[in-house]
Amino acid sequence: MSSRFAIEHIAGLLGLGLFAYGSYLGLAVAPPERFMGDVGRIFYVHVPTATVGLLLPAVACLIAVGSLVRDAGKWDAALEGAVEVSTLLIAMMLVQGSIWAKPTWGVYWDWDPRLTSSAILMASFIGVLALRTFIEDPMRRASWSAVATIIAFANVPIVYFSVRWWRTLHQDFTGGRDLEDTMGTAFAFNWFGLALMVTWVVTRRARLAWLTRPRAMAAEGAPAASDLVAGG
Repeated sequence: MSSRFAIEHIAGLLGLGLFAYGSYLGLAVAPPERFMGDVGRIFYVHVPTATVGLLLPAVACLIAVGSLVRDAGKWDAALEGAVEVSTLLIAMMLVQGSIWAKPTWGVYWDWDPRLTSSAILMASFIGVLALRTFIEDPMRRASWSAVATIIAFANVPIVYFSVRWWRTLHQDFTGGRDLEDTMGTAFAFNWFGLALMVTWVVTRRARLAWLTRPRAMAAEGAPAASDLVAGG
């Protein structure tokens, strides 16, 4: 196994360890949230999921721009991994938010601006994935899905700033000064842990997508699939 792949796996394991320790701090050590009590502990998972889940679409958007500019199979493979994991994170964000909403708002779902825009964001990224399955030509699939990803990303600022732009049930941004020390530490561990794990998953998924493009690899003079498998 090459050093590059070893570092990749170490980063994933480190992320898992950080997330496990942060979750322990949030569930067993940190005090109950001032207003929500123990219900607020879900935020130790929900907030990192939401922030990473909104950051990754931005990364996907940059990759999409690179795919359009460079017109290369590797960029499209990376885009496939980033879009798939972005969709998963946004879905997790919505599920976790619904679990929190039931004891807090009395319902699992409300057409709140933050929730509605998040649902539209998830539907947009599902649309990108669906588009990729309908187009067989790899070059056209790469360009169309890149454009669709950029369009889907346009909703991310709306999701993020919706709590400031409209009257909403969803709580406003919480600053670090509002958190007790242990609470802030738990958030930090979980955020960095999740970010590392997501990086590992996206990288592995992108490599898998690249291995399924033998014609594109041959055209670009890339190493054979057997060499990549041996390396990973």
